[in-house]
Amino acid sequence: MFKPEEMAKIEVLSLNRYKDSILTYLHEQGVLEIREIDVDLAQKDAPNEFYRKAASYSISLSRLIDFLKSYKEQETGGVKGFIFPELKPKKKYKYRGIEALIKEIESFLENAEPEIKSVEGKITSLNTEIERLKTEIEILELLSALDIEVEYLKPTKSVEIVVGFVEKDKFLPLIEELKKALNDRLAYVSRDLKGKVLVAIALLKKDYDKANPILAKYSFERIEVPDVKGKPRDAIKTLQKEIARLNKELEVAEKEARVLAEKYHDELVFYQELMENEREKANMLSNLVRTNMTFALTGWLPRKEVPKILEGLNKISRGKIYVNVRSPTPEELDEIPVKLKNPKFIEPFEMLTEMFGVPKYNELDPTPILAFTYSFFFGFMLTDFMYGLIIAVVAALLTMGHKKLNDGVYKFSNILLWSSFFTIVMGILFGSYFGDAFQRAGINVPALLDPMRGALVVLGLALAIGLLHLFIGYTLGFIVKIKNKETANAVLEQLPWMLIILGVIFLALSIAGFTSIVLGEAFLLPGIVLFVIAEIRSDLPVLMRLLMTISDFFGFIGNWLSYARLMALALATAGIAMVVNIIVAMIWGIKIGPVPLGIAVGLVVFIGGHIFSTAINALGAFVHALRLHYVEFFGTFYSGEGKRFEPFKAKREVSELELEI
Repeated sequence: MFKPEEMAKIEVLSLNRYKDSILTYLHEQGVLEIREIDVDLAQKDAPNEFYRKAASYSISLSRLIDFLKSYKEQETGGVKGFIFPELKPKKKYKYRGIEALIKEIESFLENAEPEIKSVEGKITSLNTEIERLKTEIEILELLSALDIEVEYLKPTKSVEIVVGFVEKDKFLPLIEELKKALNDRLAYVSRDLKGKVLVAIALLKKDYDKANPILAKYSFERIEVPDVKGKPRDAIKTLQKEIARLNKELEVAEKEARVLAEKYHDELVFYQELMENEREKANMLSNLVRTNMTFALTGWLPRKEVPKILEGLNKISRGKIYVNVRSPTPEELDEIPVKLKNPKFIEPFEMLTEMFGVPKYNELDPTPILAFTYSFFFGFMLTDFMYGLIIAVVAALLTMGHKKLNDGVYKFSNILLWSSFFTIVMGILFGSYFGDAFQRAGINVPALLDPMRGALVVLGLALAIGLLHLFIGYTLGFIVKIKNKETANAVLEQLPWMLIILGVIFLALSIAGFTSIVLGEAFLLPGIVLFVIAEIRSDLPVLMRLLMTISDFFGFIGNWLSYARLMALALATAGIAMVVNIIVAMIWGIKIGPVPLGIAVGLVVFIGGHIFSTAINALGAFVHALRLHYVEFFGTFYSGEGKRFEPFKAKREVSELELEI
């Protein structure tokens, strides 16, 4: 806790014939971050033909899966499926090397791929033909306005027929210009259709080149006349019968697809996952180096994993391996990947820390403090017992449902669960149960403080909390700098603000009569002196130093005052809840005759209004609690510029590899 996982650097050298097995073992263990080796004595490794085939087959399998998944019987989803998702069953695969795996997939695809592609081609062809016929029907429905035989609208050996639309106000000028250009050698028939004119124009083929620019000039929209016979209405009936016949064929083809989906889909997903993991291994090969007989890799792993990995590597290589494990050097400080290490109940909050950035290897992990202060700030801003209870119920259900997955939803719901606890506690202290709903119902509830009537007290409390939060941050920064032997920076950058904050606290206590004003001055004055010394030691011009001193001082004041948002959001929650309750009270007594309509509508407004209030205020509390940490708190001591630990790790949802060790 407070410190990242202790890391070790590992260097591995072994024979090429064990490379695939060693890479697979490390991939399945998922505890080593492999780094690129930069040496001149050996050449970079590269994927062999089997790894290249794995990349190709992964794409082929994905395409087959995309086709079949729409015909696979879908599992039940909805709200229940989201809250309580089912784990996919895992199929075991005994790994005998990349070559054996590729041959097995080739054998599988030899039978499956032709069957699937045959049905896919049939369905695609039928859908294409049906869409073509539907398009022709749409055109024929337009042409039905002309009520002439469709074949009369098709060109002949000497006559060209153009059919299409033109804007109503452009129709007569178009015809006049065509007549003039073609010496009246044309015939046409037209119908008005909603601001446009549908027209069929017959002209000699030799005049077409003259007519075409004129048609373009008037934005003539051509229609491709279908190759059918008879009047449009009769042709439409014929095409509809053809579509019905094709739909029957499509139903048969889709039934075949559903059978194939049941037969092959899960197996395709299984093999595709195997291939995706082989692709990832192939991509990692560029970080390795090799000679004709050997290969080498290097990387970082948690120190506690070293014994297990050494044992596995020795078994796989039958002892024909050289492994060097060492602690990181000071020169490697910026290269060491960081893996956070916290107790289980704090671990979900690592997600919030990582959203900002992980600490450097020699920095403190702020997650343990963030876990408490974030939850507390969330509860302070939401400040309603019933809102906290609603969030707690939802979070508890999500936590139970996603525990087996240990995914992002599980971590986030754990954060909400802790935050809802503080919301409930603050709701009790502030006497808020759906705002002032109980009070309006004539039920007296005990309250330590009313945020609406005691806003100034809540503001003072928020600023006091903010001052304490900033003091913790500066103290942590001081500890980190002392630990890293940056004593001057610790004394001139962190210590001044620690003393100033202590001075402000003791001065406030002296005003309340708890301490002497001398104690406050004893901290405040040295703090101000150190702050001024830190500012004037800069190499900037005197005027710039003065401006920077003013800027930094008021920057601190701004950060402190930012904690007033704790009060502001607490008031917003109480205010929105109060508005909902006032609206409900206004409509509660409305009746239409003997029917108490107001009660029914009031219940809907009450429930809907408070659910909306819970959601909108929880969102505000979530965002602003993060903001207070990312901007104000982390700015006092935390850089978040570390490199996140990204292990070389297999992704297994439907497959489980059995390695021969």
